[in-house]
Amino acid sequence: MNTRAESATTALYLADTHAVSNLSNELSNYNMYTADAALAESVRREGGQGAEAELTQFGALTGSADYLELGHLANKFQPEFDTHDRFGNRIDLVKFHPAYHQLMKTSIEHGLHAAPWTTPGLGAHVARAAKTYMHTQVEAGHGCPITMTFAAVPSLRLQPELASLWEPKITSRVYDPRNVPVEQKQGVTIGMAMTEKQGGSDVRTNSTRAYPVGYGGPGQAYELVGHKYFVSAPMCDAFLVLAQAPGGLSCFLLPRWRPDGSKNPMQVLRLKKKMGNASNASSETELRGALAWMVGEEGRGVRTIIEMVSMTRFDCMIGSSAGMRMAASQALHHCAQRSAFGNVLNKQPLMQNVLADLALESEAALTLTMRMARAMDNRADAHEDLLVRLVTAVGKYWICKRTPNHAYEAMECIGGSGVMEDSMFPRMFRESPVNAIWEGSGNVQCLDVLRALSKTPAVLEAFFVEVGQARGANAALDRYVANLANDLKDLQDFEYRARDVVDRMALAIQASLLVRHAPAFISDAFCHSRLEQLGHHNYGTLPRGVDVAAIIERATPKAG
Repeated sequence: MNTRAESATTALYLADTHAVSNLSNELSNYNMYTADAALAESVRREGGQGAEAELTQFGALTGSADYLELGHLANKFQPEFDTHDRFGNRIDLVKFHPAYHQLMKTSIEHGLHAAPWTTPGLGAHVARAAKTYMHTQVEAGHGCPITMTFAAVPSLRLQPELASLWEPKITSRVYDPRNVPVEQKQGVTIGMAMTEKQGGSDVRTNSTRAYPVGYGGPGQAYELVGHKYFVSAPMCDAFLVLAQAPGGLSCFLLPRWRPDGSKNPMQVLRLKKKMGNASNASSETELRGALAWMVGEEGRGVRTIIEMVSMTRFDCMIGSSAGMRMAASQALHHCAQRSAFGNVLNKQPLMQNVLADLALESEAALTLTMRMARAMDNRADAHEDLLVRLVTAVGKYWICKRTPNHAYEAMECIGGSGVMEDSMFPRMFRESPVNAIWEGSGNVQCLDVLRALSKTPAVLEAFFVEVGQARGANAALDRYVANLANDLKDLQDFEYRARDVVDRMALAIQASLLVRHAPAFISDAFCHSRLEQLGHHNYGTLPRGVDVAAIIERATPKAG
């Protein structure tokens, strides 16, 4: 017969039903910069080495556990909207969780919204791209107003008298989220309002009307009347807007408040219910005589705002590359700790194939993105300017479109736990299609490539000069480039076959950059799998002979 003590011991033993073992832990408290060999190498190679100390400090911040938690909180507690205050005054106020405001504050204080404009020169865009790449891995949604604020400056500079008034506050490193007139603020953010229900990407069908208050013309005041179906970041202090003036579609700067201190009637109807980008408010608005000032020539609104659009598309490349890096990092970190069938996952051949493939895709995306950052730093050089004109569209199309399947495949590496809402993966997966759709969908990017080839044939020569810098270093790449050049000699039916051609252009320039700059085990694997195989199938189909262990070791982030 058991004693009472024995009975208690037995009961305690029976209650201990499981032990927590063979699980990974959170990827946190690591340095996003020093733990990312491909990023650090790209920064040094593309001219940003002067910012390395700053980037190292920023990498420690963004990789810390407390800071990563901000991304979770900003998405868990999503924006809320009030049309009026309790006294009945129209306020159009979007309220955010403090985590969102902290992310915005960090971005602005570290110059993600303006540094290349305030301190231009060698490496300015490269350093900003590296910071944006790391910060987006923490949280993507807040990057929308940061990107638009950054991208607005080139368009606004086309109207110097407006730029002189607004640019000092746009480029200020002060974050002020208050809903008050710009005269009361030291720093402001800028949004964009182009999309209407009937047009979407076809902005020339916009129906919003602009009525001159006086004589009209560039820099003059107008009142805008119409409906904007998608206005991202309605809490910004002013917006670049497209509307039909008497002389045609034109660009306008529309502030939230009038100079007399009254609320400008840009009235938010509702916040959009989005599957991703949840921390960022997007809205539908009515313009009911909203006061705005014309930017650029009347009737040349698309040409004016395209400067802004080009910059936002480049940031889509950064954002999607960042999404790939975080997805790969999470999968690599997990598989370095989790065991199954008698061995750690990242030592098992089939999983090694998948992980190495994900890492290759991520490094190729980053390498192309950082090369374009250098081109933006050097647009006074004709070759670099031509690359920006063509390859921004190529890169935006390819990288953003590759991201959703990359996110899914990385999530599958985690298994069932990756589907749980308390992990980072559902947020990353919902975010993954956004950049491919926003700022011009895949078809729009392909049409932009066709437009660039038709209007500025020199862009194609610049492309092949750039790709040709790797000539002779990899036979597969040489054959691939020769076939691509042959197919681009005739543009007659380019629109029909545009996706195939732009796919191949993206792969050619990524492969060329990797052959020139990455370790041979990276570039050889990329060329064999992307250029020699008939297309690239699902991730995890790398051919024989790839040094998967070396690729995995290079890409795996290490805490501490």
